Amino acid sequence: MAEPKPRRLRGRLIALGIALAVLVPLGFLWATSLVPGDYSPTEMGYADFGGGPESGEHEHHHGMNVADLTGPQTGTPDVAVTLTARKQKFQLASGETVDGYTLNGTSPGPLIRAKVGDLVQVTLVNESVKDGATLHWHGIDVPNAEDGVAGVTQDAVPVGGKCVYRFRAEQAGTYWYHSHQVSADEVKGGLFGTIVIAPKEPGEVLAAIHTYDGKRTINGRTGSQHVDLPAGTTARLRVVNTDNSILRVGLIGTPYKVVAVDGRDLHGPTAVTAAYPLAAGARVDLEAVVPAGGMRLVAGAANVSVGIGPAGAEPPSAELPGETVDLLKYGTPAALGFDPGKADRNFEYRIGRRPGFLDGVPGLWWTINGHKYPDVPMYMVAEGDVVRMKISNSSGQAHPMHLHGHHAVVLSRNGVAATGSPWWIDTLEVGNDETYEIAFVADNPGVWMDHCHNLPHASQGLMTHLMYEGVTTPYRIGGKSANKPE
Repeated sequence: MAEPKPRRLRGRLIALGIALAVLVPLGFLWATSLVPGDYSPTEMGYADFGGGPESGEHEHHHGMNVADLTGPQTGTPDVAVTLTARKQKFQLASGETVDGYTLNGTSPGPLIRAKVGDLVQVTLVNESVKDGATLHWHGIDVPNAEDGVAGVTQDAVPVGGKCVYRFRAEQAGTYWYHSHQVSADEVKGGLFGTIVIAPKEPGEVLAAIHTYDGKRTINGRTGSQHVDLPAGTTARLRVVNTDNSILRVGLIGTPYKVVAVDGRDLHGPTAVTAAYPLAAGARVDLEAVVPAGGMRLVAGAANVSVGIGPAGAEPPSAELPGETVDLLKYGTPAALGFDPGKADRNFEYRIGRRPGFLDGVPGLWWTINGHKYPDVPMYMVAEGDVVRMKISNSSGQAHPMHLHGHHAVVLSRNGVAATGSPWWIDTLEVGNDETYEIAFVADNPGVWMDHCHNLPHASQGLMTHLMYEGVTTPYRIGGKSANKPE
């Protein structure tokens, strides 16, 4: 017997109601997740004043322009370099072919060498990188207009275009440069190089670690290599991690000292034999006296290494020890130059992960303080502020967090106070279920990225900004310039 029409109608209405109850919220979540195709980075998210004065200038259209926060615009440069970016197939120093990106025909690009006080001028020419390119000076606290972030401090340089960067080399150390346009692709493909601010020393060894198409390299060379240095030479190894994940590095064959991290010297370093945990984007300088039998720098695994010692010597080869250097208690204390206990701003940067939509795409997305990109906090400061920030991570994965334009000192990890040398960083590995407290002085006005340097993570939303009150930018993400920093 046929079901009565009122009952069938009621059933259909119930089914429709259930469907609407599911689809309407999903539709709302989908619609609210869409990222505008053209927007200013200063308009994203919501202002977080960290307990300081609220200026109401998060969405302002006046004040100091990022484009005016430049390096010296006059004067003859002490160091002048032109870098031509290309999309091409190229050979690694060890012979393998890679289809990626080059600067002046090589990857890594040329080493830029400067001394403290030098005026550096670098001209980027984009010959064939179709998405555009920039140069970001990772770890060098340049003026904001020179920072090289597409859509924030400049427009991406299109094919056939060029951009001139000028800045004063004010802090000795080991740094690197890379594109900050579609950076998850361009950096991985080879659009990067190294920069050292210091005179070349007889015992200097530079080691830029990068993985091309699954092949880990040191200075663009797979396998093991050798650097001739006489026994008794004090060697300084400048090690740069250009990959997206942490890497254990260290010396086999002799104890060594950790003398600098992220371009800042450590106070009272002592000899160790443990491995050093080098975060993605970070740098470390190791110092050791070359023994008669030589020594070996190992990057993760013993088959990716640099033997260092007299010609003909066979430095020992082995895996790195399981113990790691802990900078929280390494070295001896020294004055910071400011008092973190008198902070003007106190921020939280809570990294999480939850399911949902990002720009209309379903997935498991990173969050900052419970919010998905672009509805993330904009950390607001004023020039001269002492800033404390607590970075916590409950996302299930580790994140190397990189703040542009500033160096911060680590105060504590998981509630345990730092007791060693001041540990200054621009890139900090925050493991899952870890919490760090850091502090810095807001002394470099601008709009500065603060993001995960596992670059795919940044492209998936783990990115926000530190913004000075009274600063605005004429640049936009997306739009006609097709700026896409991550």
